[in-house]
Amino acid sequence: MRSIFTFLCFLITLSMAGSLQAQTSGVPQPPRTLGSIERFKPEFDKLVGADAKIEILADGFTWSEGPLWMGDAKNGYLLFTDIPRNSIFSWSTGHGISLFMQPSGYTGVTYYGLEPGANGLLKDSNGNLVMCEHGDRRVSVLTPNGGKRSLADNYKGKRLNSPNDGVLKSNGDIYFTDPPYGLPMRENDPRRELDHFGVYRISKATGELTLITTELARPNGIGFSPDEKTLYVAQSDPNKAIWMAFPVKDDGTVGPGKLFYDATDQVGKHPGLPDGLSVDTNGNVWASGPGGIYVFNSQGILLGRIYTGDRTSNCCFGEDGSSLFITANSNLCRIRTNAVGVDFAKQASSK
Repeated sequence: MRSIFTFLCFLITLSMAGSLQAQTSGVPQPPRTLGSIERFKPEFDKLVGADAKIEILADGFTWSEGPLWMGDAKNGYLLFTDIPRNSIFSWSTGHGISLFMQPSGYTGVTYYGLEPGANGLLKDSNGNLVMCEHGDRRVSVLTPNGGKRSLADNYKGKRLNSPNDGVLKSNGDIYFTDPPYGLPMRENDPRRELDHFGVYRISKATGELTLITTELARPNGIGFSPDEKTLYVAQSDPNKAIWMAFPVKDDGTVGPGKLFYDATDQVGKHPGLPDGLSVDTNGNVWASGPGGIYVFNSQGILLGRIYTGDRTSNCCFGEDGSSLFITANSNLCRIRTNAVGVDFAKQASSK
């Protein structure tokens, strides 16, 4: 069964790669685009130019997620997940789409629901790939010499639900969310062992797993402000579709959260829910929500929306730090911005 599935993934990958190559070979063609740009505040014009378009780089995925830029602008590449296919794909300008890893988040031998693969991706302090794995219910790191090492798979002896998304703090600690979405029956799954859906921290110094908060019923996307004094967490609950801001204490724990933005009134009007997010160097938050990517300033004021018109899962900055890559349902997209991702500034300052 697994060999057949792998072969099908290979055929699909070839099809997508061929489609992308057809767009970039022969007579130059304008990129395919989708959606529109919605401008709510004048400040948004400084972030996204008047001529900006949402380009479709590749399509045909089942549910694209977890975009992460690896390397520099010249030699780098994008990784992203397709959770139902239990796969990680890569994309670069010169090579298009290729299969990077399969399986990505579930190594069992029995059926494990519709979303068994890895979800969110991030890099650890050494630049190694870290994966939030649904099916294997862990946070893992891909070691330089081959194979994975588990960073966290249980809290006080009870298995995690399905790690969803993570972010690296400058001291090397990893913060991640653990909702029920990767469990085959979600919150009602008999394999569930914890009585909460939490946000956690993995200490780089000790490897200890600490429960940070259980305030959110469905924690999802996660990110730090540039000064790391605020932790943003999205909640993908249709009845309370919000983003929260938690003050980060000196010891790495957080205080009570405050409402950052409430998009519940947009649920049903536009497809999707609050999901993954990224932050730029000026503290603006670029967050997937109903209809596309919401762009907030650091005070939680909605400046604009990159409207994909589809369920939009996540985004990240890449290439020179100002290209925003977007995973929207079956599509991998890109939009040029005038912002720079905070991770790129941190990388530059560490060199």
